[in-house]
Amino acid sequence: MNNFNFYSPTFFAFGKDRENETGEYVKRFGGSKVLIVYGGGSVIRSGLLDRVRASLDREAIPCVLLGGVKPNPRSGLVYEGIELSRKENVDFVLAVGGGSVIDTSKAIAAGAVYDGDFWDFYCGKPIEKALPVGTILTIAAAGSEGSPDSVITREKGMLKRGASGDAIRPCFSILNPALTQSLSAYQSACGITDIMAHLYERYLTNTEEVEVTDRLIEALLLTMIHEGPRVIEDPDHYEARANIMWAGMMAHNNSCGVGRSQDWNSHNIEHELSALYDCAHGAGLAVTMPAVFTYVMHHNVMRFAQVAVRVWGCQMDYAHPEVTAKAGIEALRCFLHSIGMPGNFAELGAREEDIPYLVDTLCNGNGRSGSISGFVTLDRKDCTEIYRLMV
Repeated sequence: MNNFNFYSPTFFAFGKDRENETGEYVKRFGGSKVLIVYGGGSVIRSGLLDRVRASLDREAIPCVLLGGVKPNPRSGLVYEGIELSRKENVDFVLAVGGGSVIDTSKAIAAGAVYDGDFWDFYCGKPIEKALPVGTILTIAAAGSEGSPDSVITREKGMLKRGASGDAIRPCFSILNPALTQSLSAYQSACGITDIMAHLYERYLTNTEEVEVTDRLIEALLLTMIHEGPRVIEDPDHYEARANIMWAGMMAHNNSCGVGRSQDWNSHNIEHELSALYDCAHGAGLAVTMPAVFTYVMHHNVMRFAQVAVRVWGCQMDYAHPEVTAKAGIEALRCFLHSIGMPGNFAELGAREEDIPYLVDTLCNGNGRSGSISGFVTLDRKDCTEIYRLMV
């Protein structure tokens, strides 16, 4: 296990109706005027936005609204939010929605107190200062409610990139599983896939002797395998929703990733798909992960065989561990198919003829120098072959 620092100060308020306490938490964490960021009309139709505003009113905290966040959130709304925050002198950003809303809010919070272009942070500049951020989660998926990370798509060039810094880790997050009961089966399945991807990205490590975090990751994967089908069958299953929501946070606040190298090649490769085709991130990951894992499996066959045995119940073939490893990858593929996720380019709406463009933006866009690094370093040829495996 490697040396590590771990700092995760987010206050979590978990359970039914906790959004009615929003004003108390904004006040506790120093907010006196709030920018509320949200997506489409669902938070309005459901009455959630009204409940949040009423809670702020009870604490005499004024608010400014910024709606319109879309999946695969765009830089244009971030710039708008930064300008609005400065104009209105807000001192707190409140995200009401899923990962796209939270990531947009984090970008606004960082950009509002920065003299340069907020996109600098998505080119590698660390985020050291930001307005405080709070979240009210409506989709269990991205884990942004507990993480120091944000992913934004820049319209110019359609580059989807990430930024990170403890300054944008939410100071509080309200997690009411009941708010996710209105999600469609497809949205739920995309969230489940994203959570599982966050776990696999940490499981694929070149660090030895990390049994504690291996076992944490395996337990959370088993939770998703158990609870995922239950919410697909019964969207109103509160307990299943609750387990998925907390697993989603645990999967990405990095408690499962400390002391070990991590991968993130599947995410990087998928980001090009959702940037170009505007597909759901989880759906893109469902197509990407099996292809990446198949391509890199021989880098450490026993790591893939281990998760196949411990999580997917495969029998270990000690004479031919690659057989076990492949069985685990196929089990993942079958599970994702069973909850309604796509399995190839065609089902995702992607085109084989776009592969050269995808590889260009992946390996050379935004200052990259021809490869991406993680569990395995992948160059342009490798990435081309992985995309072709998805066809």
